[in-house]
Amino acid sequence: MALTLHQLRKRAATFALAAAIAAMNAGCSQIETDVTQGWDADRLYEEARAAAEDSDWTRAQDYYTKLESRYPFGRYAQQAQIESAYAYWRDGDAAQCVQACDRFLSQYPNHANSDYVLYLKALATLNQRDTIFTALLTQDIYERDSDAARTAFDTFKELVERFPQSRYAHEARRRMHELVLSQAHSEYNIAKFYYDRHAYVAAIERAQNVVRTFQQTPYSDDALKLIRDCYEQLGVKDLESDVNRVIELNQNRER
Repeated sequence: MALTLHQLRKRAATFALAAAIAAMNAGCSQIETDVTQGWDADRLYEEARAAAEDSDWTRAQDYYTKLESRYPFGRYAQQAQIESAYAYWRDGDAAQCVQACDRFLSQYPNHANSDYVLYLKALATLNQRDTIFTALLTQDIYERDSDAARTAFDTFKELVERFPQSRYAHEARRRMHELVLSQAHSEYNIAKFYYDRHAYVAAIERAQNVVRTFQQTPYSDDALKLIRDCYEQLGVKDLESDVNRVIELNQNRER
């Protein structure tokens, strides 16, 4: 017996409803039960530390997050935030690490471990992203985006000024020195990049920035020579001679 159009539509609707219910049931059956339900703060912290010791940073992060959420005022809350930031960093999520450090430092500015959190934040800041010139000019491993480098430098500086006796202060000073050299090197290489492409005006601007900003680094002398070479290429003899005199004066001082 042939079905009417109304019956066909009704049957199709019934099939669609049944399929939807079946899909919902299948989805529900695949939802995993949260094994941490019922765990107290001690258990969550112990499991998070165990995961971290196994270098399972994603699982450790999950446990630390749950610990902070469920026991925000417990005895593990502050330590969990610190270790959570470290887990983000080891898991390769530098941006989340920086955010976690900022949140901790905002909530607990005078915490006994603030020096460590500042140090961790600076390291993570340096690892957030490279500049386009890193790829183009194959700079050293410490060369990073100039804004990130300045932020990291300022963070290391804050650590040294606030906690001069910290166990991380010596390393922070060393990294500050490396950052200055790296930024000078980066700026000089960018100037050289322009020079090699005959963009002499742009090269002069970059090289002058090295001389102004990084005068105490060896790249300042290299930048002066590059400026002289640019003026030579441009045929500006008077400025070329002026720069040559500065170079000679610097060389005489060093003798």
